[in-house]
Amino acid sequence: MKQLTLWVWVLIFVSCQPKKKESEISNVSEETTQKEVPHKYPEALEQVLEAHGGLVSWKKQRTLSFTIPKSDNEEVHTVDLRTRMDKIETPAYDIGFDGHNPWFLAKEGAFKGNAEFYHNLMFYFYAMPFVLADDGINYAETEPLEVEGVMYPGVKITYNEGVGTSSKDEYYLHYDANTYKMKWLGYTVTYRTGEKSDKVSWINYKEWDSFNGVVLPTTIAWHKSEGRKIMEERNAVSFKAISLSEQAKPIAFYAKPEAGEFYVKPE
Repeated sequence: MKQLTLWVWVLIFVSCQPKKKESEISNVSEETTQKEVPHKYPEALEQVLEAHGGLVSWKKQRTLSFTIPKSDNEEVHTVDLRTRMDKIETPAYDIGFDGHNPWFLAKEGAFKGNAEFYHNLMFYFYAMPFVLADDGINYAETEPLEVEGVMYPGVKITYNEGVGTSSKDEYYLHYDANTYKMKWLGYTVTYRTGEKSDKVSWINYKEWDSFNGVVLPTTIAWHKSEGRKIMEERNAVSFKAISLSEQAKPIAFYAKPEAGEFYVKPE
């Protein structure tokens, strides 16, 4: 896959990360985690989550890491699953989020990307379906998605106002009716415009594997589409060196390096 193709598509995707309060960006004790008030999810979503190992197993994990292979700029992603601090390491640059602000470190020439936009973008596509159980989310039924004669039931996801970078985005999770494993993700993009969009993009979750008791994707692919009509594959992204751990990395791991800079949004 050519890097240019991937970046063209990456630039139109949007993440929906609930912003953490300052008091939440710290080590979270096991006692605090155990006292969390359980959420009520639609039965279909609960079955999907269980098919992927269950929320209990997911919430036991603290650190997720995966690598996106690229010919000239391989990306190593690391995320703290409780605080959502993160870090992406590449030969050309590093970017991250220290719990308060996104930052970047240019290694080869100037960094021309958008650290605020990209630091957790692929994490949200990768950590499906579990990120759809975050706070501030609303659920509703949606019509099944038909692909090559197969019907995939689904759940529509919307966000409370003010949640994440683009709270007007909508997501559509469609799953295999027999196994309840996630198969398709549809999403709209409102990033930068602030206006709701009717255009839905579609990702096929092609391959899965189990890591520390949790089922996560190993390959996902964006498809051409017209509305809810899914057409040929446009480009695929594979993941390797996938790791889940119940151990947290030191907060300093996610901090801005001394030679780095905090990202400042352009005027």
